[in-house]
Amino acid sequence: MRKNIVAGNWKMNKTLQEGIALAKELNEMLANEKPNCDVIICTPFIHLASVTPLVDPAKIGVGAENCADKESGAYTGEVSAAMVASTGAKYVILGHSERRAYYHETVEILEEKVKLALAHGLTPIFCIGEVLEEREANKQNEVVAAQLASVFSLSAEDFSKIILAYEPVWAIGTGKTATPEQAQEIHAFIRSTVAGKYGQEVADNCSILYGGSCKPSNAKELFAKPDVDGGLIGGAALKAADFKGIIDAFNN
Repeated sequence: MRKNIVAGNWKMNKTLQEGIALAKELNEMLANEKPNCDVIICTPFIHLASVTPLVDPAKIGVGAENCADKESGAYTGEVSAAMVASTGAKYVILGHSERRAYYHETVEILEEKVKLALAHGLTPIFCIGEVLEEREANKQNEVVAAQLASVFSLSAEDFSKIILAYEPVWAIGTGKTATPEQAQEIHAFIRSTVAGKYGQEVADNCSILYGGSCKPSNAKELFAKPDVDGGLIGGAALKAADFKGIIDAFNN
C-alpha cells in the first residue's frame, strides 16, 4: 500500500533560529498524536544538521530542498547528496519548478541528482508540473510525461524508492488552486504513465503528492481523491498550526 504523505517545503525562508523554533513547535504538536500520514519537513541546507536531531524520527522526517548533480569536488557553494545524508536527513526535493525555472535544471541534470540521492540512501521527492501557458494550451500531459524522463531511466526497484509530487506551477503562490477534479485527472494520468513504464503494481505503490496552494481549507477535499496521496506544502508549511491543519486532513 502506498503511503499518505504531507511534506513541507520551507523554500528560502526562516533563519536558523526561526527554523529550529518551528521544528520544535511542530514536534511538540505531534508528540501525543499518531498522524495518519508520513510527515516530512524540507528545510534550507544550513538548518538540516540542527533540525534533524530535534524532531522525533518516528513522527517527522527531515529533508533538503535540493542537492548537487556531482558527487564531490571543486563546486563552490554546492551541497552534495552525501553531505545531506550525513546530517541524518532522509529526503530531498528534486526538480522543483523554481529550480527548473530560475536555475535552468534540465532533465539530464535532474537524472544525475536523482541517482546520487538514491546512491546515498536519500528518498527523492521528485517534482513535475506545467506552467500556465502549457495548461492553457492543454499540454499538461505531455509536459509531465517529458519531465518523468529524469526518473524513467531508473530500474523498477529504484523507481519504487521515490515519491512524485505534481505541481501545477500556475497555482504556486498565486492563490489559484487546481480543483480537486483537475488534480485527480492529472494524478491519474501520471499513475497510468508510471504503469505503462513499470507495471501496475509499481504504479499503485507510488505516492503522488499535490503541490499547489494546498491549505487547511482545501486539503481534505484534495486528499479525498483516489490518486492524490498527500501534499507538498509551501507557504502553509511555515506556520506550525497551518501545517498541522493539513496533516489533520488525513485524520478525520
